Amino acid sequence: MSKHTTPGHSRAAVTKTQKFSIAGVATLGAAALAFSLVPGSADAGTETQSLDAAPVAFKQNVEAEQAVRAGVIKQHSSADKQAKDAAARAAEEKKKAEEAKKAADEAAAKKKAEDERKAQEAASRAAARKPVYANNLDGWIRQSLDIMKSKGIPGSYEGLHRNIIRESAGNPQAVNGWDINAINGTPSIGLLQVIKPTFDAYHVDGTSTNIYDPVANITAAANYAADRYGSMDNVNGAY
Repeated sequence: MSKHTTPGHSRAAVTKTQKFSIAGVATLGAAALAFSLVPGSADAGTETQSLDAAPVAFKQNVEAEQAVRAGVIKQHSSADKQAKDAAARAAEEKKKAEEAKKAADEAAAKKKAEDERKAQEAASRAAARKPVYANNLDGWIRQSLDIMKSKGIPGSYEGLHRNIIRESAGNPQAVNGWDINAINGTPSIGLLQVIKPTFDAYHVDGTSTNIYDPVANITAAANYAADRYGSMDNVNGAY
């Protein structure tokens, strides 16, 4: 009786040899696939190098940016420091100028005070040295002599005293109302009997302008005698 197969499931039987062939083909395919994925291949190497280079380039860009940023910050810091240093120097110079001005003002004030003190001391010494003259004939003659000496007018105590006694007897209010001068309207007045025009012409600065003032009268008369006779010492009569 012939053998029959089930309909729809008829298939040629696989021989042992065919099984080995199929297994070999599968093995070769796996090997080829594995080879294509091995890193040592040319395409894999290039791709790997590109992947490795990307992080390096990124890192370099970041470092460059950081370096630029650091440089800018450093420049700003340097500029800020220079500005602060300049401001500090300006403040120090201003302080020194103010201190110098203060010292100069203090020195000027000290000098002024010292000059005033010296002036006061000099005035005090001058006042102390200034003689005090008695309000009498002796005092009037001595005061007149001191003035005459300062003005370069010659004369001595003896010459003044002698002529005063002869002319007025030592009376500063004496007036001659009878001589030719009196007749002409200019009477002789004072200790040395000086007429007003002569007194005015030979008046000595620093003395009174009153002809009756004893010191002014003596000094003006001595000045006139020095001009007319060389000195009151040379006068021994009416002059």
